[in-house]
Amino acid sequence: MTPEEVGARLTGRLASAGLDAAEVGVSGGGAHARAVADVPSAQWVAAARTARDGLGLDFFDWLSAVDELDEGFTVVAHLWSIRERFGLLLRTRLPREDASLASIVEVYPGASWHERETNEMFGIGFPGDLPRLLLTPEFEGHPLRKDFVLASRVAKPWPGAKEPGEGHGDAPRRQAVRPPGVPAPGEWGPSPSAK
Repeated sequence: MTPEEVGARLTGRLASAGLDAAEVGVSGGGAHARAVADVPSAQWVAAARTARDGLGLDFFDWLSAVDELDEGFTVVAHLWSIRERFGLLLRTRLPREDASLASIVEVYPGASWHERETNEMFGIGFPGDLPRLLLTPEFEGHPLRKDFVLASRVAKPWPGAKEPGEGHGDAPRRQAVRPPGVPAPGEWGPSPSAK
């Protein structure tokens, strides 16, 4: 089934279920093309159920998010039909402030781990108990947000014997240059806007 046919079938199934038709497009090209359906966040669970029951997308592959800065977050789930061998990227947009989304675990139980990771890394809320997977309990912030300050070079010294620019005779020492996004020592941690 072509991505265009997948999109047309999904739009028809959503409309027959009394839901707003998704905005459907195609991602990629050639053999790697996938149908992409953008749905309102209020219809996230219904669209996932329609994809499973109406299109036969019986395999949940992954779920994650993209930080779109001022535009909020885009949550993306990749669903797949094992029997017919076609996929769908189901997407929704969330506002940056108080980003939360209904869980699709009742439709795809495999989404549980992915929702927990997305909550931990982006700060997007999902209902229920979401224990940490990857970060320590005392870790502050959400490391995959674009406003999170990367501080690895500040916390860990340069591994070489000399800093870049040192040891060249009588030449004046060059001031150490920090990578973009890394503040001066003592100034790092969660950014004030992330609190």
